[in-house]
Amino acid sequence: MGARPGKIVNCLYQNPKAIFRLICFPWAGGGSIHFAKWGQTIHDSMEVHSIRLAGRESRYEEPFASDFFHVVDEIICALLPILQDKPFAFFGHSMGSYIAFMTAARLKERHQLEPMHLFVSSANAPHVSVRLPIPEDKDLTENRIYHFLATNGGTPQNLIDNSHLQEHVPVLMADINLMRSFIFEIQSEAVLSCDLTCFLGSEDELIKGAEAWKAVTSGSFDLHCLPGNHFYLIESSIENFIKEYITKCLELTTLC
Repeated sequence: MGARPGKIVNCLYQNPKAIFRLICFPWAGGGSIHFAKWGQTIHDSMEVHSIRLAGRESRYEEPFASDFFHVVDEIICALLPILQDKPFAFFGHSMGSYIAFMTAARLKERHQLEPMHLFVSSANAPHVSVRLPIPEDKDLTENRIYHFLATNGGTPQNLIDNSHLQEHVPVLMADINLMRSFIFEIQSEAVLSCDLTCFLGSEDELIKGAEAWKAVTSGSFDLHCLPGNHFYLIESSIENFIKEYITKCLELTTLC
C-alpha cells in the first residue's frame, strides 16, 4: 500500500480563502520543506503545497522509489482530492520539472485535469538528449560526489559545504537513479495545452535545451533567464521575483 496523501503532499500554511493552489516539486536530493515555506510569504491568493518523495522527512522509513512513472502515479493519487475545487498550477525545479511535467500530462490524459500554468526551472526539455556525467554507484566516494556537485551545480552550495555530506548521498543517488528511468519521446501533437514558463540561471552550463519546452504544449511559452547558476533561485530576491511572477501569471489568466 502506498503512502497516505498527507505524507506525499505537504501544506505548511493552509489558506482556505486562496483562489489558486500552487503545487511545487523538489530537486534531486531535496525534500518538501523549502517550497512548502513559500506558503508563508507568497501572495494571499495562493495556497502552496509541496511534494514529498519517499525516503525523506516523514517518509524517511519508506524505501526510495526506483520507477519514475510509479512516482508520478502516486503523486496523482495524492493530489486528486485537492485539485477539484480550485484552479491550480505546478512549479518544479531541476528534477522536479520533469515530475511536474509528467504529472500534468497524465492528469490531463487520465482525469481531464490540467494546471493553469506549468512553471519549470533549471531543466532541459524532456525530449532533449542532454545527460549529466553521473557517477555510477560503484564509483561513489565523498570526494567524487563533492566534485560532481561542485562541477555540475546539481545541489545547493550549502549542502556541498556541509560536513555531513555523506549522509545526503543515498538520497541524491536514489533520485539520480530515478531519473534514469525517465524517458519521454516528443509526439506529433503537444501533450499539454496550458501555458508554460521556463526559468533558468544565466551561468547554468547544464541547460542547453530550455527553448524546446515550447514543443510540449499548445499554450503560450515564455523563457526567463535570471542571474545565477543551477540554483539561482536560492537567492532571496530572485525567489521573491519568481513567486510574484507566478502570482501575476495566474491572476492575469483568470482575467482573460
